[in-house]
Amino acid sequence: MRFTSEQRLGDNILEREFTLGSTPGIPGFLWTPASASASAPVPLILLGHPPLGLGKMYPRLVGRARRAVADGFAAATIELPGRGDRPRLAAVDQARADMRRAFQAGEPVGDETVDALILPLVEQAVPEWQAAIDALLALPGIEGPVGYSGGVISIGIRLALVEPRVTAAVLFAGSFVPRAIQEDARRVTIPLHVLLQWDDEGNDRQAALDLFDAFGSEEKTLLASMGGHTGVPQSAGEDAARFLTRHLS
Repeated sequence: MRFTSEQRLGDNILEREFTLGSTPGIPGFLWTPASASASAPVPLILLGHPPLGLGKMYPRLVGRARRAVADGFAAATIELPGRGDRPRLAAVDQARADMRRAFQAGEPVGDETVDALILPLVEQAVPEWQAAIDALLALPGIEGPVGYSGGVISIGIRLALVEPRVTAAVLFAGSFVPRAIQEDARRVTIPLHVLLQWDDEGNDRQAALDLFDAFGSEEKTLLASMGGHTGVPQSAGEDAARFLTRHLS
């Protein structure tokens, strides 16, 4: 991990931009309380996000990071495969175009298209998140446990299944989940808090509810709010923050 920039966001937040891995590497951001140190380390929250690129997502991510730091955590995120300045994934781009055409034509999105869109992201992104955890926990001032918060939900599910250092997760509900990931969900056992927008125009509500039902966790909460995909109310974010504080502090 190589830090490429550093700035203070107010008095208590240190933001550092980094690159993970060999050239060209994976871009990312780390936000930590200014008081974090080797003698006073803080737990870590990984901030997942949709595949829109870190540049576009930064304003929303930094808002979530500010809340995490205020609650006594470090927060970090990395660019998803095929987004931003990273090499494109041609098959994923083609699947995204196929899904867009299906939407415009009012046709159902087939399992093959969902698999082609999501599975390559999961297969590449999850090991990258694990490498990020390795590097972040090696820094002075950061320690476990680790939480995951955000999307893509399929990435969060696979990471929750295979990474023992992730001990709690907030997932943003989505319905385009490959069957292989649905089977992964049955084997997830960590505490989960799932946010669902009841009128999300881009997701099938029943499919999202069925996925929640499939999770194997003994402790799982579904918080449904009225409104579309981008209308998550502030109160829902506060509930999610309290969940992470309860399980990571």
